[in-house]
Amino acid sequence: IEGAIKIPTVSVSPEDLNTTAMAEFGNYIREVFPAVFSSKFIQHEIVGKYSHLFTVQGSNPEMMPYMLLAHMDVVPAPPEGWDFPPFSAAEHEGFIYGRGTLDNKNSAIGILQALEFLLRRNYRPRRSFYVGIGHDEEVFGQKGAMKIAALLEARGVKLSFLLDEGSAILDGIIAGVKKPVAVIAITEKGSITLNFTVEKEPGHSSFPPTETSIGILAAAMSRLEQNPLRNLFGHGPELMTMEHLASEFRFPLNLIMSNLWLFSPIVSRVLAWKPSTNALIRTTTAVTMFNAGIKINVIPSSAKATVNFRIHSAEKATEVLEMVKNTVADDRVKIDVVEAFDPLPISPWDDQTFGVHILQRTILDTFPDVDSVVPGTCIGNTDSRHFTNVTNAIYRFNPLLLKSDDLPRIHGLNERISVENYEKQIKFLFQLIKNCDIDKLPEPHANSHEL
Repeated sequence: IEGAIKIPTVSVSPEDLNTTAMAEFGNYIREVFPAVFSSKFIQHEIVGKYSHLFTVQGSNPEMMPYMLLAHMDVVPAPPEGWDFPPFSAAEHEGFIYGRGTLDNKNSAIGILQALEFLLRRNYRPRRSFYVGIGHDEEVFGQKGAMKIAALLEARGVKLSFLLDEGSAILDGIIAGVKKPVAVIAITEKGSITLNFTVEKEPGHSSFPPTETSIGILAAAMSRLEQNPLRNLFGHGPELMTMEHLASEFRFPLNLIMSNLWLFSPIVSRVLAWKPSTNALIRTTTAVTMFNAGIKINVIPSSAKATVNFRIHSAEKATEVLEMVKNTVADDRVKIDVVEAFDPLPISPWDDQTFGVHILQRTILDTFPDVDSVVPGTCIGNTDSRHFTNVTNAIYRFNPLLLKSDDLPRIHGLNERISVENYEKQIKFLFQLIKNCDIDKLPEPHANSHEL
């Protein structure tokens, strides 16, 4: 992984990618995973110039294939504020520092490393599977993952499940829960980005109008922030998350979570207090850009703002747009849609769903401290959203133990992975590939702990 971190595969926008580094990444994986690239039963293809698709041909074609997905690209990392340069892969006190250690070269390299280990032991999988490594996930994945998905669809591929990044094992992050909990995201929020513009006559600041374009737009943005979209606790997977977690909470929370039919109004209000849990229960509003003004004594002719809404699974982009128009309630504010997509379908979650069973079993095999494997929501977006035509079972889970101080490091300063965490991730992926070779599911257990 250290060699991969040193390659600055940065995505800034769909038009601004470090393609030289992405090509170098392709050469690097060829060099460090010789068994993967020379195997007779693995086909490797380059898709969209820089993404990679591996088809691992299992010995039993009757078994339905699955897919492991990751991405090589990373967000920019200016070195200011980092303890070690962001592309140095410096090792310090058991941690490897660098952009991409958590998002998501750990998965891209981890999958190939697990496969390399299996091949070196002469292991031939019975069940076929695909490995996809995208090169533009951080900028919507349209040239990488989207093309890989289209290729599979054109070949008539149907997957039993797909595993991508998106959630993790949370240790001390969920208030009131002591033990680490594996949260597997079974959906991800949708998104709509809107541009707001106010155009007015320019003029001199010595005789200003009662309202300027800046004042009108600022008031509209304030109305959006002061009137958040509705609390939808109980209408999406967040209810399942709480119900599955109920026994893990300390008293009296365990009692409250076990009786959400009675206490859900209280719980929904408490969840709204913290930004991290508020994001689970509603469509969020984030004013991300505001531009206006050209000179200190000129009344500007226009003001522009951009707002990103992450859409709760119980709402659609069209509904959000309508509610936003009603909240702004000012015809002088022009609203344009930049991009929009609805929340992803909710993947099945029960013991008899192959992907769920395999993930539960592999997590409990690999992480002995974890008792609970629960469904959740991914509040960001991943490449997996492009694969809804090849499977209805998409699971977003990075097999890493994350503590609360790890969360700001993702896309932030001092992103790092512990050597122990990375080794566990490879062990998990190694075990997952082996566990997927079972023919049919064993009888359901009364309790996941017995696995």
